[in-house]
Amino acid sequence: MSDLLEQRLKKFLHEVTVYPVSCEKLANGRTDNEWLEAVLSGGARIVQLRDKDADDRTLLEKAHIFRRKTAEAGALFIVNNRLDIALLAQADGIHLGNSDIPAQEARKLAPDLIIGLSCNNAEQAATAEDRGASYFNIGPLFPTATKQGLTAFLGTDAIRRFSAKSALPFTVMGGIKIEHVPSLITLGARRLAVVTALTQAIDIKKETRQWIAAITA
Repeated sequence: MSDLLEQRLKKFLHEVTVYPVSCEKLANGRTDNEWLEAVLSGGARIVQLRDKDADDRTLLEKAHIFRRKTAEAGALFIVNNRLDIALLAQADGIHLGNSDIPAQEARKLAPDLIIGLSCNNAEQAATAEDRGASYFNIGPLFPTATKQGLTAFLGTDAIRRFSAKSALPFTVMGGIKIEHVPSLITLGARRLAVVTALTQAIDIKKETRQWIAAITA
């Protein structure tokens, strides 16, 4: 493991609580940049840029802004799906889904990046480390507006089942509301990834602070 990756993972392990993921089309008319400034002002120690609609040039320009602002705030910056964008913008990491490039291939090109993997079953969690992951995500736990057409959700029991399969740190995601936080913490979750809970909040900065307080209580 490189020194840079080790530094990034240390921050991920010790500082990350709420894990905000952007989604401009679900942000009630606010831009990703406005959302970013609000979650960072609220104390977020990591953000993920997730934009499946922007063209490549626009996405890269947005990624450079995310990199600059997260660096100023001392927060980690993760890009969803796009290894090329992550490398060009000098992000701290990338999050990959099951239909994206394999993590082990991404690791060859990006030895210094945090690599997160989406895991929808326990077998995927069990192999995440061997596939080159730095952390894995368990989800979707509950019905969510960010995944269209899904009819099956994992539920909270997946946290114990999946985490028992791997020593890697993990995040949880999918329809999580702030009232779910105490039970998720009891089940062992420490890093909660959210989209609409923050993109659709009336006061994003205040809501971010409330999520951090709830997780660390």
